[in-house]
Amino acid sequence: MNDSSTTGRRDASLVLPSGLCVGLLFGGLAIGVTLGGIMPLPYGPVSAVAAYVRAQPVAIHVIAVATFASSVPLAIYAAAASTRLRQLGVTTPAATVALTGGTLAAGALALAGLFAWTLSRPEVSTDTTLIRAVYLLVFLVGGPGHIVALGLLVAGMAVPSLILGLTPRVLAWAGLAIAGLAELTTSVLIWSDLGVILPVARVLALGWLVVAGASLPLQRNDIRQKTATAAG
Repeated sequence: MNDSSTTGRRDASLVLPSGLCVGLLFGGLAIGVTLGGIMPLPYGPVSAVAAYVRAQPVAIHVIAVATFASSVPLAIYAAAASTRLRQLGVTTPAATVALTGGTLAAGALALAGLFAWTLSRPEVSTDTTLIRAVYLLVFLVGGPGHIVALGLLVAGMAVPSLILGLTPRVLAWAGLAIAGLAELTTSVLIWSDLGVILPVARVLALGWLVVAGASLPLQRNDIRQKTATAAG
């Protein structure tokens, strides 16, 4: 049950930027996979990576542009969500954590897109060593780097939502679990076989942001005023 101080009015303004981010990111990936097939693992044989980059510059270009573009609505979402949390009476660092995490996540997406765009250039694709280095950067920045920061955004929204009853409790608890999973993606840097959790954490986190954005109320009643009125 939500906190009784939460009003029933909802606003879907946060849904637009999160929906655009999801649509651009996964839409671009889908088109890229359709054009060029599934991308090889970054820690697999360098020959497979080099062959893919040289054979599929158009697919890589599409994915790169879509990834870069998706960073813009994510940054907007982070700023809007942080502002909404403060308007709802969140005085803890959670709103700042959400803004910081969202900004870092958006920046990581932008960098991953730019690195991927570099891979689509013919002058880069002739150097196998350079291909391997840039391909790894795309994976690290757009994978663990982006998802760990995304977890901070989710946690920054989920914690006050649970404490203040801003969203249904099940949604807030789900956010905490997803944030924890996102932070666990750091382990991919230790054991690459855990890379399977990266797409799972990304999909869950971005999906949660869409739902949470639609669930956050516009405002809360002033609890202190209600308490003072009751005391009087």
